Amino acid sequence: MGSRASFPVVPISSDRVFIVTGANTGIGYEIAKWCAMMGATVILACRSEDRARKAMKTMQEEFETEKAKGTKGLTESPNLAIEFMQLDLASFQSVLEFCEEFKKSGRQLHVMFCNAGLGFGPYKQSGDGLEMMLQVNYLSHFITIAKFLSIMRQSGPDCRIILMSSKAHEFGNFDVTTMNYTGTANKFPGLDYYGRSKLYQIMQTFAMSRRLKDSNITINCMHPGVVETELWREMDSCIVKCLIGFSRKCGTLRTSLEGATTGIDLATNPKHTGVSGHYWIDCKIVTSTRTSRNEGKQETLWNATFPFIEQYLTETEIAELERK
Repeated sequence: MGSRASFPVVPISSDRVFIVTGANTGIGYEIAKWCAMMGATVILACRSEDRARKAMKTMQEEFETEKAKGTKGLTESPNLAIEFMQLDLASFQSVLEFCEEFKKSGRQLHVMFCNAGLGFGPYKQSGDGLEMMLQVNYLSHFITIAKFLSIMRQSGPDCRIILMSSKAHEFGNFDVTTMNYTGTANKFPGLDYYGRSKLYQIMQTFAMSRRLKDSNITINCMHPGVVETELWREMDSCIVKCLIGFSRKCGTLRTSLEGATTGIDLATNPKHTGVSGHYWIDCKIVTSTRTSRNEGKQETLWNATFPFIEQYLTETEIAELERK
């Protein structure tokens, strides 16, 4: 990874269970692969079973290549402990079914990596009647975390939640009265609403960190850099084309592994045990926007979020979110 940030390869017990959303491609693929190569049991929570199983096959092949190279710190097991579970973040019903299936397994959960997300493109509405980026990037992950908090509290020390945010949060307006876009499709401000979804994730990190203070669970968020992944597949914006072109010309466009580095570090590095409530870039804590750091606005967002999701949560799960 050259002079850029790196992560230590540290042995992880197979008893530690990780969930990585959107793990079949790009940054999520690298996060899931490297956590599994260190020994963790990793669940690939993906929409497409076919794509996930193809990714799992490639992960195993790349693992065998790394072992042949003599890479230190990899699991001694000949096979990666990787599994597929169905999850479509564009459907609240799918989210509920995913969470229920995991709960029925009786497993513990040590790392929840909310990686999957949509980039800004033309306006889309989910089957639940919500602007798609709001639902996929923010609300569905929020529900998943809420449903798994009680499991994580009972999973022993050093449980971690990590959210994949972005510097694009700097472009998002904070206005909870228009969280769900209701205008016409041809006037949809895609960059603004993408930025909003990433802003919400950072604000959620700060607000939830206060609520998880002195618990066994930490929560952090990160920006991966400008990475050439499938996130851009629907982005025909001139802004995006210029950004990608400029980054490629300057040599700052990152590979999926380079983009995943901070996430792998946050998920696995023992030195981050107990570190919570921060925004990270290149494996370092950095300062996000003033709006994102405003505690009053964080609480406003927290309260404005519940009307969208409370029908999908039990009273116990809601209480768990506010538990001190």
